Amino acid sequence: MFAVPPNTVAVPANRAIAHPVRIARELAAARSSWAHLVRYDPEQRWFGLLERTEEHEAWLLTWLPGQHTELHDHGGATGAFTLVSGELSERVIQDRDAGPVETLHSLVEGQSRVFGPNYIHQVRNEGQDPAISIHVYRPVRAPMRVYRSNSYEGVRPL
Repeated sequence: MFAVPPNTVAVPANRAIAHPVRIARELAAARSSWAHLVRYDPEQRWFGLLERTEEHEAWLLTWLPGQHTELHDHGGATGAFTLVSGELSERVIQDRDAGPVETLHSLVEGQSRVFGPNYIHQVRNEGQDPAISIHVYRPVRAPMRVYRSNSYEGVRPL
């Protein structure tokens, strides 16, 4: 047995100041609180609001194989997403003087990605099974701006 000195035990995170990835991971771990909400739409990825505060919004998304987002940003919001099950890929585009630079990230269950206000990406389920992810936006989810990217024009909003 050992004694724990005062003020050395971590207190629960205050969600008002917690990083979006911490919130996403906490929500992902609390599967029983949202599992009854899971739906799949054969036409497009499905999404449902998990929580909304003055500081952030959290969304549950489901992805059937082949479903994806457009190339987009989050209207100035910062955020993160955590993959709860399945596989997703994330295509990130950065506009540079020499032209767009593309990076592809493959995500598996338990992995998270973080994004800032000028982050342009596309998320896709290229796997054979459905996927579930939790997305957190701060301050709240702003309207997404959709983009196109090519070597002639660079990255441009549609």
